[in-house]
Amino acid sequence: MEFLLTLHSVLRWIIIGVAALAIFKFALGWAMNSSFKGMDRGLAAGFSGLLDAQVLLGLIFFLWSGFGGEGFPAYRWEHMFIMLVAAALGHIPSRLKALGDKQRFLYSVAAILGALALIYLGVIRLSGG
Repeated sequence: MEFLLTLHSVLRWIIIGVAALAIFKFALGWAMNSSFKGMDRGLAAGFSGLLDAQVLLGLIFFLWSGFGGEGFPAYRWEHMFIMLVAAALGHIPSRLKALGDKQRFLYSVAAILGALALIYLGVIRLSGG
């Protein structure tokens, strides 16, 4: 179980790195009036895919450790709920296909920043976060 928690913790930093890269690339695309191309779609999909993997690892750990003796205290439920909302928000950049490129870049940056803010809030909700 310790391996699962470590993997869940390490993946958090990878997500932050991909998010930083995506924010930079999307902000640059917005500022330069670029079109939303393959790399942009890849960053959006990569960010949401990593969040999905993180949620899956977190859910497995939540259930495994909860039924294994740690229980289900309120702070763990809060963490899980906040992170599920963050993951849903992280999927928005991949769903904005109908918008123009400039709006798509701007809304993608806003969605990723919102997801990162929720991730921060979810981590500090943990005891010792």
